[in-house]
Amino acid sequence: MPYLLKTEPDTYSYDDLLRDGETIWDGISNPQALINLRSMKPGEKLVIYHSGKGKVAVGTAKVVSVDDSDLKDPKVRIKAGNPVKHPHTLAEMRDAPVFKDSILFRQFRLSVVPISEAQYDWLTSSH
Repeated sequence: MPYLLKTEPDTYSYDDLLRDGETIWDGISNPQALINLRSMKPGEKLVIYHSGKGKVAVGTAKVVSVDDSDLKDPKVRIKAGNPVKHPHTLAEMRDAPVFKDSILFRQFRLSVVPISEAQYDWLTSSH
């Protein structure tokens, strides 16, 4: 299952991930987001979304490993993928039929959001 990971670009941007190559995605406190983080499996696809400034899906990544031994602070190692050719804004996502009834808009404060394959494909394609 693909996931959308939200990050504040002033704190850790997609460019930072590209520079680092890999990072540990941690520091999540919302209980539902923690469940989503612990549910990840190696190889799963990710979309990185800049929240706050920009509000745009900017790039892809993949899950490398998941250490869920600490339920309150799972450590998910992710590897940078590629910038998306057409970064989709929050407004475009909200208007897209593929996001109708998405948890992304029902629980907007979640920083780790499961998305469908169709939503992943829409976010990473250049339309």
